[in-house]
This record gives sequence, structure tokens and C-alpha cells, in this order.
Amino acid sequence: MPDQSYCDRLRQDIYFLTSNGRLSEHLVDKIILQLNRVYPQILTNKEAEKFRNPKTSLHIRLSDLISHLQKKGDKHCQEFYRALQINAEQLYNDLPSRKIMSPMFFLACFSVAAGLAFFMYCWNSDPKVIGGAKKILGFSPIIIGRHVRNICMVYMEDTSRKN
Repeated sequence: MPDQSYCDRLRQDIYFLTSNGRLSEHLVDKIILQLNRVYPQILTNKEAEKFRNPKTSLHIRLSDLISHLQKKGDKHCQEFYRALQINAEQLYNDLPSRKIMSPMFFLACFSVAAGLAFFMYCWNSDPKVIGGAKKILGFSPIIIGRHVRNICMVYMEDTSRKN
């Protein structure tokens, strides 16, 4: 997520935001008014009127607004996200671009690191390699409990003393 620009995030979220029932007409109007009144450099009065036109369907207005903001640049897209967060925090938290770094992602990364540490430990009995495995397992309290970590470390220390 840190490497993604706000325009890229908006491209990723556009289908979620424009799907039926996600954003009400009232909520879209509040976002447009905030972008117009609080940040007049983001949306001019004329642009705000265009995107608030009740004769045009909500889906088209929202799609046009998002496309317009993407053309204007990253700062404009960032302000859209800020307005969305202020006016619809739950919807903002449910955006697909905010769900990339889920707890499962961190659990998967930890599993890979722990697997490599155990592989290094079992494959090579060199004390330098065992020390490297200890360093990797030393970060395990982030994910697994302190008791499990202590048991693993005691076991590794006992086996390294025997060798």
C-alpha cells in the first residue's frame, strides 16, 4: 500500500465504489460538496454542479468524478479519500486497496521465515547457521506466543550444546 499512489488505489477501488448501493446519492453529494467547499482547488463550482446534477444517474456521476480526479493527479485523489473517510468511515475501511495487508499476509510471511529458520537449522549443523536460525526465531513473539518461542529457543540451545 505505501508504494501505491492514490490514483492507483482509486483505479483499484473504482468497481467497489461504483457498485450498486455502496454510496448513496446523499453521500456522493456530501463528498462533492466537501471537495468543492473545503478544497475549492480540487473541484470548482462548475465541476461540482456537473457532478451533482440529479438528471444524470448516480453511477455515471460517480464514475465521471473519479475519472476527473484521476486526470487531475494524486493530490486530488488523496483528497477524495480524505472526504470519503470523513463522510463514510466504514466504507473507507472496507475498500479493497486497504485490505491488501491483511493479517493473513503477515502470518504467511512469518511462516516462510520460520520455515527457513527450521530448514537452516535441520539442514546444517554449523554453529553460525544455528545462530542465524536463532535470530530469525527471536522475532517470533510478534506472531506466536512467548511460551512457544521460549520452548523453541530452549530446544535449539540444548541441541547446539550437544553438537
